[in-house]
Amino acid sequence: MSICIKEALRIISQSISKVSCEIIPIENIQDRILAEDIYAKLSLPTFNNSAMDGYAVHTKDSNKKIKVIDTIFAGSEKQTLFEEGECVKIMTGARVPNSTQAIIPQELVTVIDESTILLPEKITKNQHIRFTGEDIEKGSKLLSQGDDLNFASVTILASQGITHVKVFRKPKISVFTSGEELKLHYEKIEEYQIYNSNTPTLLARTQELGADVTFVGMAKDNIESLKDVISNSLYADFIITSGGISVGDADFTKEAFDSFDMETLFDGITIKPGKPTVFGKIGNTYVLNLPGNPLAAALIFEVFGKIIMQKLSGSKNIYHNTLLAKMGEKLDNKKGRTTIIPGFFDGEFFTASQKRAAGMVGVLHKCNAIMVLNKQNEVLEKNAIVKILPISWKFFTDQEKDYFN
Repeated sequence: MSICIKEALRIISQSISKVSCEIIPIENIQDRILAEDIYAKLSLPTFNNSAMDGYAVHTKDSNKKIKVIDTIFAGSEKQTLFEEGECVKIMTGARVPNSTQAIIPQELVTVIDESTILLPEKITKNQHIRFTGEDIEKGSKLLSQGDDLNFASVTILASQGITHVKVFRKPKISVFTSGEELKLHYEKIEEYQIYNSNTPTLLARTQELGADVTFVGMAKDNIESLKDVISNSLYADFIITSGGISVGDADFTKEAFDSFDMETLFDGITIKPGKPTVFGKIGNTYVLNLPGNPLAAALIFEVFGKIIMQKLSGSKNIYHNTLLAKMGEKLDNKKGRTTIIPGFFDGEFFTASQKRAAGMVGVLHKCNAIMVLNKQNEVLEKNAIVKILPISWKFFTDQEKDYFN
């Protein structure tokens, strides 16, 4: 019996366990998920230092001529103390002497001679001094288990002298398809055959999302062939396949999976396109059987498959996040079933794709977001505020825009 989209997502979020861990160098952590909490070993800055090239001074010396008694460079061990009427020339990042009350940038002073400067009238206490721990305090939590790691994470870890971290390993994914009418894109086809676009699409998408993915082959339309590719896929954490789940005479996929005692977690979703979607489990391997129609398979994967991957990867971010957009055009919808609408978001307006039949392959190339309409929605007017889910997210455009606020 088909279930609603919320129930399907609830089953996914409650059924899946994260994968095991490995330790890797911080240079290789991009797009990985952290498997431990990281705490600061050092305060940053580790000492009070200058934020500018300038002069360390006393505040009471404002608008006075004072003597320059020394110069301190970044990395120096010097701790030259000075009294009122004196100062120390100091470089960015250099440790400030304990007697320092403020740093005056060098462009704000008047140089009288090599050893004398005139200070400005206004000096604020502690200006341009970076104090110990104002960025990071020793012992504070820097990163948490389940965090997505990126270049900024490398910055934090390197600043602490951390060379390796524990991460969840990449989920192992096996992809196969069935259907003797389908041919792989590098094969010659007859006029009654079509190219298999689903498998290359799923291989590319799961790689984009950080998986270790393998194509295990195309099954013929018989039980033994399907059982063979399923058996070869059970090394994986997650099997993704498409087609063979309708009620046609040659649709043997369900029967083949059942022969491995698959626990069916749901069989069918009240959603358009993609109602005949099956999610199950064989031992420790999860199975998502997508519809055979290319657009339906791709859209269902965006809504459900990505969440499965987020769970397997160990990420704490397992729910779809949304952006608000205005409808670029009026949209009529046949109500009665939850509907996934692909379209393009330009930063302000979401415009639904005019073509979106389940079997189409030329749609998503021009789309970067989807919208999910509940079954009560019959029409959305232009400029209506809607929630959208991004699906392709290097957010650039071929039109120059003003992004200053």
